[in-house]
Amino acid sequence: MWQVIQQQRLAIADLLDGLTTAQWESPSLCEGWRIRDVAAHLTTVTTPPPPGALLVDVVRARGSFHRLNTLASRRRAGRPTAQLVADLRAHAASRKVPVVSNDRNVLFDLLVHGQDIAIPLGVDLPMPPEAAADGADRVWSMGWPFRAQRRLRGMRLTATDTAWSAGSGAEIRGPIRGLLLLLTGRTSAAVPLLSGEGVAPLAGSTT
Repeated sequence: MWQVIQQQRLAIADLLDGLTTAQWESPSLCEGWRIRDVAAHLTTVTTPPPPGALLVDVVRARGSFHRLNTLASRRRAGRPTAQLVADLRAHAASRKVPVVSNDRNVLFDLLVHGQDIAIPLGVDLPMPPEAAADGADRVWSMGWPFRAQRRLRGMRLTATDTAWSAGSGAEIRGPIRGLLLLLTGRTSAAVPLLSGEGVAPLAGSTT
């Protein structure tokens, strides 16, 4: 797992290293987040904000974890882009885990955020199928924040490139990358990668 995390961090750093200024400022798949913000977020996992800055953000977030995450990421995004890339590379092998998280969360968060950067840029960033399957298992078992089982009730998800499936009902099949994007709410990016009778209802309500 940690080898995959290291490899993905380095791959994302390589991708970011070649971006133009306009690309850094362009929208990611994360609503309201630029490519710069997603990259900055990935660096906060291994080098969290200092306690003082974090406390300020906690107060400003008014109890919202999503708002707290956004504030911390945007604060870090003020660094030069070269520094963000250097930070990702320097700490690629780090096994630090945020106090409210675990290593499996670190894995799927990294896999998905890598796609949040790559897909809008039209770049193919490979996602290791076995690691993505572990991420899909983790997201499927979670409630908040994705509530995947509730959102996808009445659907059967089946990966075509690794041994993974979940749910029951109308079939949705495709590469595990597409399924993981779907599970984490990236529906509009996931639908073109998927097929089956369960896809049509999703296509009518993409976000």
